[in-house]
Amino acid sequence: MIEFPVLSLLTFLPLIGAVLILTIRGEEAIVARNARWAALWVSGTTFLVSLYLLLQFDGTSGEFQFVENVEWFPALGLSYAMGIDGISLFFVLLSTFLTPICVLASWNSITKRVKEYMVAFLVLESFMIGTFCALDAVLFYIFFEGVLIPMFIIIGVWGGARRVYSAYKFFLYTLLGSVLMLLALLTLYHQTGTTNIPELMENPVGRDLQIWLWLAFFASFAVKMPMWPVHTWLPDAHVEAPTAGSVILAGVLLKMGGYGFLRFSLPMFPEASELFAPFVFWLSVIAIIYTSLVALVQEDMKKLIAYSSVAHMGYVTLGIFTFTAQGIDGAIFQMISHGVISGALFLCVGVVYDRLHTREIARYGGLVKNMPKYATVFMIMVLGSVGLPGTSGFVGEFLVLLAAFQVDTVIAALATTGIILGAAYMLMLYRRVVFGAQVNKDAAAMSDLNPREFWYFVPLVALVIWLGVQPGIVMDKVAPSTEKLVTLYQNRSIETAAAQDISEDSSEDPVRYEELNE
Repeated sequence: MIEFPVLSLLTFLPLIGAVLILTIRGEEAIVARNARWAALWVSGTTFLVSLYLLLQFDGTSGEFQFVENVEWFPALGLSYAMGIDGISLFFVLLSTFLTPICVLASWNSITKRVKEYMVAFLVLESFMIGTFCALDAVLFYIFFEGVLIPMFIIIGVWGGARRVYSAYKFFLYTLLGSVLMLLALLTLYHQTGTTNIPELMENPVGRDLQIWLWLAFFASFAVKMPMWPVHTWLPDAHVEAPTAGSVILAGVLLKMGGYGFLRFSLPMFPEASELFAPFVFWLSVIAIIYTSLVALVQEDMKKLIAYSSVAHMGYVTLGIFTFTAQGIDGAIFQMISHGVISGALFLCVGVVYDRLHTREIARYGGLVKNMPKYATVFMIMVLGSVGLPGTSGFVGEFLVLLAAFQVDTVIAALATTGIILGAAYMLMLYRRVVFGAQVNKDAAAMSDLNPREFWYFVPLVALVIWLGVQPGIVMDKVAPSTEKLVTLYQNRSIETAAAQDISEDSSEDPVRYEELNE
């Protein structure tokens, strides 16, 4: 416990900023300018506060830190509980890091209802941070579902031509799975009498109930990631969303599914997780191969990157369900790396879309001649996406595949083909956009990165290279938490095996039964 509620400050600071922006009055141009600057200052301050967490975090402990626990509904046993460990720390940092970049990326591209747009983004940031900080299952559910509302509005109001269809598809897909999760939470509360996440992690329910609860939680987390075959909402949402909406969608929102598996499925339903692990492996492999093949034939830049996100998330679920520290470390690192790289790739699409107003790959070509800075940034992100050693994209995939080979060689071998296919579609995209003849005069006349665009790409490029060269920055703080998670899982497996031995021997050897019981 700490005296100063830093996590509450971090969670609700963007919400306070959103309320302040709502009070801005005046002419439309003045309101828009003030709303942009207010959103930038609030999101920037939130990021600085999150850096305090990183600096003060004890990387040697796998326990929850900066814990806040206040009675919420005493009669129901619900509490306002917040805290972070090594797993959630970097998801909080990813959320606060990408938000000010999204504000900058929307500076000139969003010209209508600017005040409402900035309010929606700050509310979205509050819900994202709260999701990764919540230590009460009901509080987690409120934040987890609250994210849908501002993202639905962002896509539906400021999206493309089919924005309403895509917004409703995104909302209904994710809401349907979450209704099942709500039923599972109510059942969990009825069986245990608590919604405190650390307590539920330490005391899993019985095996038969675990299976049903695991499936209910899986329905929500699989859609959120998304996993094949419930991934079809993602390409539509990405294509129609504004650039900054795509950045947050790919950079943070998809990671909530993986975070849910780590926070709920593995520690609370260990036996069910082990039972369904082969099922998850095959879904992951299908996602990696199938969506990579679909990405190869895309003519829309955003759709190609969207399908690549589904493939990369396949490595995440593969690593998580190896139940090894190496695989889980790799999955977490892959999520952090993908959040940065995919966000930057969507920003790269946004840069040329703002100039030419098309995402068709065929409309571009030869941009290296008139946009050398852009070509350099785009190249680094493409190489990071394909997992070039020295970039952050290599570390996570390498650890996941290493762990997978130790668990299931066939699955690991099939998953490895995704790296080859990933290199094929990303390098094809880069070649067609950046190299070749400049057949489109409008594309040939486009200007290079302006100072605002250049400076929001700088931290993204630096982070991709820095994490690729020094992955220990993340791993050192994540490792104690993943080791604790794996230990919880292994202890539960040992207890289950012992219980089975007792059950088998009780009818055959009463003396042996007593010894095992002791």
